[in-house]
Amino acid sequence: MKVNEMKASEIQDMSKAYNLHSWSVQGPLKPKVMAKAEGVCFWDGDGKKYFDMSSQLVNLNIGHGNQKVIEAIKDQAEKLAFASPAFALDVRSLLAKRIIDMAPSNMGKVFFTLGGADANENAIKIARLFTGRNKIMSRYRSYHGATYGAANLTGEPRKYACEPGIPGFVKFFDPYVYRAPIDFETEEAATAYYIGQLREQIIYEGRNSVAAIFMESITGSNGVIIPPKGYMKGVRDLCDEFGIMMVCDEVMTGWGRTGKCFGVNNFDVEPDIITFAKGITCGYVPLGGTIVSKAIAKHFDDHFLSCGLTYSAHPIGCAAGLATLDVYEEGKLFDNANAMGAILGDLLETLKSKHACVGDVRYIGLFSAVELVKDKATKEALVPYDGDPDKLMPKINGMLSERGFSTYTHENCIIVAPPLIINEAELKEAMAIMDDVLTIVDETML
Repeated sequence: MKVNEMKASEIQDMSKAYNLHSWSVQGPLKPKVMAKAEGVCFWDGDGKKYFDMSSQLVNLNIGHGNQKVIEAIKDQAEKLAFASPAFALDVRSLLAKRIIDMAPSNMGKVFFTLGGADANENAIKIARLFTGRNKIMSRYRSYHGATYGAANLTGEPRKYACEPGIPGFVKFFDPYVYRAPIDFETEEAATAYYIGQLREQIIYEGRNSVAAIFMESITGSNGVIIPPKGYMKGVRDLCDEFGIMMVCDEVMTGWGRTGKCFGVNNFDVEPDIITFAKGITCGYVPLGGTIVSKAIAKHFDDHFLSCGLTYSAHPIGCAAGLATLDVYEEGKLFDNANAMGAILGDLLETLKSKHACVGDVRYIGLFSAVELVKDKATKEALVPYDGDPDKLMPKINGMLSERGFSTYTHENCIIVAPPLIINEAELKEAMAIMDDVLTIVDETML
């Protein structure tokens, strides 16, 4: 049996027989077969078309089948397929410089990784090495990866498999205003409350023991939680006050997802460390990285950097990264994310006003979530946190998929994050599918 000669049913059966699939009980699985893809769509093994409304795993920013990136991969594979990270290469040097040129002005150097989890692992080590401190603070509604250190950064249920955890990891609460215990009159009032709570916790933990505060610049899979006005500056001020490294996880929000190069650019704040992955190559080949400030980079001029990966700064990944940045620039995709994001925002607000099951919608650029509730007045979630006994969210996702809208759900939220190349007609056609499905949810699940 050869590739391209297998039937869809054979592919699915072999996958179940020999592959362990992520985040799943294996027995009931019927993994969808993806046969081909182009632009914002893909087709399954039976020829059914789907709008890719989550950009796979919020990484396929440039869409499927971009020939410029594919050709860059081919060319680099023929020229030099691999070289140890110890060597200086044209693609490594050029990509690192280009990233620093696009990053906040205080950034100095890049340590390349294979993905977001190991970018965060190395950021933990760098923060500890630079500060000489051991504690790392991160938020409850966060996901930073599934490797052991990144899983200890993570605050939501996917961390449970790595517990009991590593000493020194401390959690704090998100500025999740929609579900706050206080009815704040303004965003600034919410910021004052949450920053005050965080400052108190830092003091209780030992003001000289905290090496870093890790945050997704905008919380991703846990609900696209956008910080209230002044919050990010408030965290920056706390970090400056106590000598703590501010680390922004830009694995999802980096490379135009929010309409700006990095999510943190929306808040006029410069962190000490930025981690990235996903949109730098859009999944065409693996690549991630940890960007450090000029001050941190200078520290390692005469201090040992205890970080290393066999596949760090892989030549093919770097070549793909350079081509991907060209695609963003040539296609003005950050601008398109802003333009289409405005349209998506209007569509989401319409869904919120129309459907009883929609408690809240949150959006910035082409990064959004629809939060489902049983009751708008009480804000009771459609499914409880870390529990869905009736499998309502998989049922809703299944209804979307049956109608050609591919995405994923987490807790009681549906993620909507299409490729940055999407146009208005495609966006409206896809969101009409969600409208239909939410009507069914209103009628049958509330």
